[in-house]
Amino acid sequence: MALAAQGFADRAPKGPVGARQLRKVVGRTGLLQIDSVNVLQRAHYLPAYSRIGAYDPAVLDGASARRPRWLFEYWGHEASLLPVELQPLMRWRMASAQGVWGGPRNIAAQRPDLVAWVLQEVRDRGPVTAAVIEQDVPKPKDNWGWNWSDAKKALEWLFYAGEITSAGRTSQFARLYDLTERVLPAAVMSTPTPEPAAAYRALVEIAARGLGVAAEPELRDYFRLPVAGARTAIAELVEAGVLVPTQVEGWKHRTWRHRDAALPRKVAVSTLVSPFDPLIWERSRTERLFGLRYRIEIYVPQEQRVHGYYVLPFLHGDRFAARVDLKADRRAGVLRVPAAWAEPGVDEHATAEALAVELRRLAGWLGLGEVAAPERGDLAPALADAGMRGSVSSIS
Repeated sequence: MALAAQGFADRAPKGPVGARQLRKVVGRTGLLQIDSVNVLQRAHYLPAYSRIGAYDPAVLDGASARRPRWLFEYWGHEASLLPVELQPLMRWRMASAQGVWGGPRNIAAQRPDLVAWVLQEVRDRGPVTAAVIEQDVPKPKDNWGWNWSDAKKALEWLFYAGEITSAGRTSQFARLYDLTERVLPAAVMSTPTPEPAAAYRALVEIAARGLGVAAEPELRDYFRLPVAGARTAIAELVEAGVLVPTQVEGWKHRTWRHRDAALPRKVAVSTLVSPFDPLIWERSRTERLFGLRYRIEIYVPQEQRVHGYYVLPFLHGDRFAARVDLKADRRAGVLRVPAAWAEPGVDEHATAEALAVELRRLAGWLGLGEVAAPERGDLAPALADAGMRGSVSSIS
């Protein structure tokens, strides 16, 4: 039920994948998390690949960079791409600036003149990058001046407050800032702002629809909602019959399912899942649901890493059967596999065969002509043997 809610039980599209199929994916997930790590592929591109296979990432780029836009950037879960229709539901966050970290908050409080100047620069010159804004920062004759980080902090404050947004990204993945009213559709900008309580209800329902079955922590975490607001929203949705109290064997948490959650006869997917995929955002739920204890190790010193730097779980059927550390060596045209690990209790031979097919499919999507032999891990020998058969071109 949880996998179906996220779109993993949907039929794979036949023929070229375009905006319609991507809209369906976002309709399932509610939003796509953005992350700057590009050792394999940027995070927001991967959830669609996991659900519908190979597609042109430029189609997703255009969804938030070209008119008519149907996605926009804002702080949803973390930095995220959200459907433009959700912008009114995020205005409570923009108005309260809840969650703004110290630097932008301090700049807004201490240097309103800088914030006003940066806003005027965006108004006059947008779409514009932070680097361009920094070049024209006035340099007072006193001793301290304004530096790049101050200008960037002012931009981030204005972005969080909803006064500016991203009109797209450069080839280096830098935001192109512009006034929100010039980026979002007029119909969205003219939509009345709901009361925070109504916005919380709508966001909790989107989370519940995307999760299928969930406890309070993950319903709240999906859009990073305040505790009290999320709890009230859950109670109101239960009263309205949108959320149905549900008992899950082995779970101690109070749990609800969305009234429209469907139970598929089977899930036959074999795909790699990003560390930033909504399916596994809330790690305690991932462990309760799948028995997968997953921790991203990007910020762990190399000698202390257990599974690797950028590790993707491998979803095979209705369980996670393996996890694999991956790197796209674009210069050499090779998908490198620093490590591959089997999950407890799986058939390692069958898992390796299925994972080898998926790695060749992934390499084809990334434009890489070869998959390297895995370097370490308990699944490495079986995967190396399976990887000897087939080719990237024949799979992708």
